[in-house]
Amino acid sequence: MPAKARSPNDYESQDEANTELLEKLKHLDRRAEAVESGGGICSRSSACWQSLKWKSALNHIGLLVSLSIYCGVGGLIFRHLERPAEVARLTQLKDVVKTQRERFMSTILNNTEVNNLNELLAFELAKYEAAVQQAAEGGLLIVADKDFPEPYERWSILQAVFFSSTVLTTIGYGNIVPVTISGRVFCICFALVGIPFTLTVIADWGRLFASAVSVFGTHMPTKPKFTNFIGKTWFYAILAVGFLGVYLAAGAGLLLLWEDDWTFFDGFYFCFITMTTIGFGDLVPKKPNYMLLCTLYILIGLALTSTIIELVRRQYATSWAKLQELSGPMAETLRRLGETAGTGLDYATLQKVLTVSMPKWNSNKKSEHNSDIAALEAITNAILKEVKEAQNSKPKVLQIVIYESSV
Repeated sequence: MPAKARSPNDYESQDEANTELLEKLKHLDRRAEAVESGGGICSRSSACWQSLKWKSALNHIGLLVSLSIYCGVGGLIFRHLERPAEVARLTQLKDVVKTQRERFMSTILNNTEVNNLNELLAFELAKYEAAVQQAAEGGLLIVADKDFPEPYERWSILQAVFFSSTVLTTIGYGNIVPVTISGRVFCICFALVGIPFTLTVIADWGRLFASAVSVFGTHMPTKPKFTNFIGKTWFYAILAVGFLGVYLAAGAGLLLLWEDDWTFFDGFYFCFITMTTIGFGDLVPKKPNYMLLCTLYILIGLALTSTIIELVRRQYATSWAKLQELSGPMAETLRRLGETAGTGLDYATLQKVLTVSMPKWNSNKKSEHNSDIAALEAITNAILKEVKEAQNSKPKVLQIVIYESSV
């Protein structure tokens, strides 16, 4: 019989099948070449992992560098806007002090025979003292031989950069502030853009520190025995707070090298007030030589402090939740048990024991959760055993109840 003629659709479907087969063969050839040429998929994945690690590190560093550049540019703009007004203000204060000083000396030298000399001298002296006080509060040294100099330049480049960092971190010492309208307008715009950026950087580095603490806790060779009592999370929180203390002490030690009139406690106090963004402004570094290093120290310290505060806050929240659970049905059942037994069960002591043991019950793993429940059952059984023993040892008392009724 003659062969049946193929339709055009049959040829098209066959061509598509052949094309798909060729693509599969090419894919297999590429996989074979990759395996033969050096390490295969494992080597590529290792190289990819290394590139990801470098990329992540560059992202963290890039954010910090970007914030530093933003802070530096803001400091330069603040100096350009505020320094001329500062110079004019100090010049005016100097002129007022010099004028009042000359008038006071002229009053003494030229009015020796006036009857009311004492009143005149008192009047001129009061005006001179007011001028001196205003100049001292304005930042001038009351040294006439040196033309009432400025102890340090408030709006120097480093001081301006340090001021911009206090704006971004919302610390705000208040030792220097913008006084011009243009400076205040720029401060508003600078803060609106920079504060969210700063919080982003602090949160990013905070996650980095949290990951470091987690890795450190995972690879810790041996844990102290008291962690079995306080719980691992509380142990990590205490360890983090201790590390923060070391960080603050290191900053205080550096400040001792730069500030001659500061004690170690002054430096530690300043670092703590700064890292918690309280910023009283009663102690502020005055030497501008290390302001850039101090700014970097503050930025990293804020990330570290925020991480530790959040860790401790979460632990408080967990402990409070567990305390509320203990104040629920189980605690009420134990209280009724003590009242029924008649042995004077000390519920406050029981609550204290359960509260102390509570930080241990903060794990999400099922095995640890089961062990915590077993420990709680052991405590309850011990209490019930004491109640039973006390009840058995107590002498029986016959109670006679007299009930009077009108029936």
